[in-house]
Order: sequence, then structure tokens, then C-alpha cells
Amino acid sequence: MGFYIPRAQRFCTSYPNFRCLPDSSGLWLKQEPPIMADPYCLLEPFRMFAKFNHPYLLLTLTTLFWSGNMVVGRAIRDDVPPLSLAFWRWVIALALTLPLALPHLRSQWPVLKKNWRPVVALGLLGVGGYNTLAYVALQYTAATNAVLLNSFIPIATIALSWAFLKKHLHGIEWLGVLISLIGVSTIVARGQLATFASLTLNIGDLWMLLAVIVWALYTIGLRWRPVGVHPMLMLAAFTVVGLCALAPAYAWEIAQGRLIYPTLPALAGIAYTGLFPGFAGYIFYNHAVGEVGASKASLFIHLMPVFGTLLSAIFLAELPQIYHFIGIALIFVGIYLTTSKKSE
Repeated sequence: MGFYIPRAQRFCTSYPNFRCLPDSSGLWLKQEPPIMADPYCLLEPFRMFAKFNHPYLLLTLTTLFWSGNMVVGRAIRDDVPPLSLAFWRWVIALALTLPLALPHLRSQWPVLKKNWRPVVALGLLGVGGYNTLAYVALQYTAATNAVLLNSFIPIATIALSWAFLKKHLHGIEWLGVLISLIGVSTIVARGQLATFASLTLNIGDLWMLLAVIVWALYTIGLRWRPVGVHPMLMLAAFTVVGLCALAPAYAWEIAQGRLIYPTLPALAGIAYTGLFPGFAGYIFYNHAVGEVGASKASLFIHLMPVFGTLLSAIFLAELPQIYHFIGIALIFVGIYLTTSKKSE
């Protein structure tokens, strides 16, 4: 996945050519023409495709990129070890991000330096943790399983918010969490309750659930991110932290004799993960959130199981089973119950 760091009111005082207008997610930023001249226009690198920058199209492409990340990770698992894939994915993303981030470094470095603790924590979780664990999971489990278990992130975030932030949950929300847990259990057990009794769970599914928990913690931790830092500089800072953590792990993997086999599909897969899920998806998602708000944008994440299942069937011949449909249906019911107006 990419990173969503909302653009909010904090930028308005620094950039008077913006007008701050309310929407369903809080504040969004609108600039007087010409819009492409503004440093906060995250689609500047893609302005040649301006006629295709409708927010709903960008959100759809973003979820397609993120779903493809799981499929690619599974497809090239024999040629690219998981830590190698995670490391080079973020090297590519950082190389693409730096030209957009460095112009803001000098003026905003004091803010980053003052808030180094949350930057380090979020970089470790979001860059060093989530995708690395997901790539490890894809060594052992199907991409279909991974992308469906990924849908549990909203529920995991709510549950962890209750555990660590003492967020109050109503009865209907607890019911939603329980139903979603049953859905996850259905996928992990592959529809067979005897799987739990015999303790023959797929280790890949457990790694993916750990990745989900890490991303939920990252999401919760965003409330402590530094205020007043440009989104591209924030992404670059998180990426540098994550790469510092991944570098020794990558070196250890090489020492174990697990090397990249530089086949054309392997190199293309690495390039894809860095360019599309790691870089373009982040820019597209942030731009779209600025247009339609976080509430509407978050709904598009639910396209990931659809895209992931289709891509897995087309490219990996992973045909979904009945327990996949039952499990994802239960997860969606749980998400609806925990996010419905009635529960609020």
C-alpha cells in the first residue's frame, strides 16, 4: 500500500494562495489558478495526463496498483526473496520521491528534527514493516488470501484503537468486529474448523495478519505525525527510516544465500512495486483525497478484494473457493456495522 497523509488546515497559513473549504473529511485545499504552478499539486509529475485526473479514476487506479502489488509479490517469489523485494521497492520509490521532497527539506527540517520519534516509529511501521511482512507472507500463501485478509485492516484499526486509545465501542461495533473476525478465521482455516483443532494453519496467513496489525498501528500512529510537513517530504522521511531498518535485514538475507535471480519478470516486478504501488499510488491517492475527502476515498479500498481476486485468477491461476466468498462477505458485513451511521 501507499501512504495517506491528509493535507489539512496547517498549510493554509503558510500558503495564502490556498482557500480552505470544508468537506466531509475536514478541510481540503483549493488554489486559485494556475493550479499546476502550486508546490502542493501532487499530480505535477503527471500533468501530461491531466485529462485523466478525475479523482474516482485515480482512486480506482490506486487500488488496482495496490492489488497488483500482492499478485506481483506472489508471482516473483522464487526469483526475488521478500526482503530484497521490500528493499528495492523503497529504493525506487525514494529515488522518484526525492526530487519532489528536497525543495521542502531546508525550510521544514526543524519540524522533522523536533518530531523525530513519531517519524521513526511511522517509518518503521509503514515502510519497514507492512510491505515486508506482506512479501514474507506471499512466500507461503496465495495472493487471493493475502488481499482478502488485507480487507481486515479497518476492523483491526478499530480494535487496536479501543485497546490502546480507549476508544469507546458501541454494541453494534463490537458485533461488527466479531463478525469480521469470523470472516478472517474462515479464510485462514480455509473453511475447515478442523484446521484450528489440528493447528495446521498456513504460516503465510499468519504473517499477513501480522502485516495487517502493523498497518493498523501505522494508521493509528498518524495522529502523531509532524504538523506542517509537505506530504512528499514526509513520505521521503518515512522511506529513509524504513530503508535504514531494511538494509541490515537485506544484508542478512544475502548472507543466507538468498539472492535475486535477475530474470526479466523479476526485474519488471521490482520496478512495478516501486513505481506504481510505492510512488504513483501515493500521489494519486493524496490528490484524490484532496478532491473528494477521506470518507469517500476510503470506500475505494474495498475494491482491493475484487481486483486482487481477478488479477490472481488471471495471472496466477488462483481460482477463488467458496470459503473466500464467505470470508470476505463476513468481513464486509463487519466493516459496514462498524462504520454505519447507526454505530456512530
